[in-house]
Amino acid sequence: MKILLSLVLLTSGTLFPNHSTIIPASFCALDAVIPTIILEPRYATKENFMGCPVDGYNEKKVYMTKIGAEALANVQSELLTKGLGLKVFDAYRPQRAVDHFVRWCADLNDTLNKAVYYPNLSKAELIPGGYIAPKSGHSRGSTVDLTLVQLSTGKELDMGTPWDYFGLESHVNYGNLTQQQIENRQLLQQVMVKHGFKPLLEEWWHFTLVDEPFPDTYFDFPIE
Repeated sequence: MKILLSLVLLTSGTLFPNHSTIIPASFCALDAVIPTIILEPRYATKENFMGCPVDGYNEKKVYMTKIGAEALANVQSELLTKGLGLKVFDAYRPQRAVDHFVRWCADLNDTLNKAVYYPNLSKAELIPGGYIAPKSGHSRGSTVDLTLVQLSTGKELDMGTPWDYFGLESHVNYGNLTQQQIENRQLLQQVMVKHGFKPLLEEWWHFTLVDEPFPDTYFDFPIE
């Protein structure tokens, strides 16, 4: 008997429906839990390292596991007392989007946004250098890319590089920054760690919930 539901098995991961459009009950829209948060889902637009909308980002929405969103709400609550807030660029990322990244890497002639996102690297270095991989913690639903903004203006704090900048300059402890940039990065790291997130040392904007509910499951439902 044929199995009607197509399944994908990822190495060291869990089976999931490859073409399911159903949002799991354990996920939620991030702004439904944190109404004051600023969302800028750039993978749904051309404003990203690929220069085009990414597969699976069909709407400008941001999803996350409910437990991750609740932890992030605690971060936002603390920041509001300091006149600051969060801007989120990405959270849950469908596996089909990660697959799109990998296919894009194979086309070495497509370097539309190189000057902004990877000016000091060749495109051929992105996968070997670990900047892009065939699996992402984002697809597990409890990882988020974000920065800090001034509450009164919505202006981003200066972190020394843009979001998704591929290079040593994006490392959390990169030293060749102004004192203000260093302090801004430290503040972001401190408040996220305080509320249950662990940082990725190579990307100042990237955090994963320590007690993520799906540590071995990579989801693929589209954002719509």
